[in-house]
Amino acid sequence: MCYLMACVRLPSAAAASPLASFRVSTLPPRFARPGIRLTKPLRRFASLAASTARAFDWDDVVRVAEEVREDEDPSDLRGYFEKVRLCNRGSDLQSEFVPFLVVDQIVGYVHNRFVDHLRQFEEVFKVNFGKNEAYTGGNVQLHYSLVTPEERTRAVGNAIKCLGGLIPGIRNELYPVKPSFEEPVFFSLERAAAPYFGIKAYGVHMNGYVEINGENFLWIGKRSISKQTFPGMLDHLVAGGLPHGMSCKENLQKECEEEAGIPRSLSNVATSVGAVSYMDMDGYSFKRDVLFCYDLKLPVDFIPKNEDGEVDSFRLVPVTQVANVIRRTKFFKPNCALVIIDFLCRHGYITPDEQGYLKLLQSLRSGDCS
Repeated sequence: MCYLMACVRLPSAAAASPLASFRVSTLPPRFARPGIRLTKPLRRFASLAASTARAFDWDDVVRVAEEVREDEDPSDLRGYFEKVRLCNRGSDLQSEFVPFLVVDQIVGYVHNRFVDHLRQFEEVFKVNFGKNEAYTGGNVQLHYSLVTPEERTRAVGNAIKCLGGLIPGIRNELYPVKPSFEEPVFFSLERAAAPYFGIKAYGVHMNGYVEINGENFLWIGKRSISKQTFPGMLDHLVAGGLPHGMSCKENLQKECEEEAGIPRSLSNVATSVGAVSYMDMDGYSFKRDVLFCYDLKLPVDFIPKNEDGEVDSFRLVPVTQVANVIRRTKFFKPNCALVIIDFLCRHGYITPDEQGYLKLLQSLRSGDCS
């Protein structure tokens, strides 16, 4: 028996899903419950371009996920490598960034043109030029007069406010600034500014899955169209950046409650399964992210419910079809694709017999995991 796509009816506008009118598969009685509909295959649909220039909906996702392509080799890993490259752009631009130092330790990297904007804050940042008054070989230091984490946080925060629209999407959420994960925090930085200072940022991403008759399904979220970043794209069941002063476990439990209505009695048993990392340079932005990965096997009768307005809707999708969407499209938020590829490797959907397997594993940790 094949269960291909679950449609969750939420008590919101998202309930009017394009999947609502699809036929329902014949289910064993314990799975045929209100709120879940599993559709039969939808074949003979035209392929969707791998571009998200236009909006897509769940109907598009289903078509891509279920389409049978006779000329496609499932063991071809190129679609996965493409998603890794999307998260690791701009390596040839690294020479345009200069180190950002606090007490003589590198905590980030700043684009040389962004340095021009920081020079006006002489009591906050000290710009050291390289040879011939050029930025090459130089650096930016936090001013030596700023001694405590509180002083640094306040001074840098005021400078960011003065920069106005140069740093969009201010969230009033602080990220810790430190050379590596286990070292003391030098100061805290506005989340939206983190890539402009190239600091190491950490997050938690959780794959929530369900097993039905021996087949695994992943709960997938579609981000709200009003999200500041990657609006309307596909996402994990639960994910979030790691703010200052919170442990990974605490943050995961908080995000589980807010994003999917998962009680702590369930999220408490989520399993830590490793991390992925990447380095992405684009314009003034230098993202150096490490994502701590978690798996949570959920009861078959659990239905997620978003509590913070950041998720438009959820769907339960067979893992094999999630893999199709990853390989064939750019529907997923780029870093979520990395975490799902890691899930596919760990659960045997991508195996060592496939050419490029070890290279793919290595590429999932292209950033500095420290």
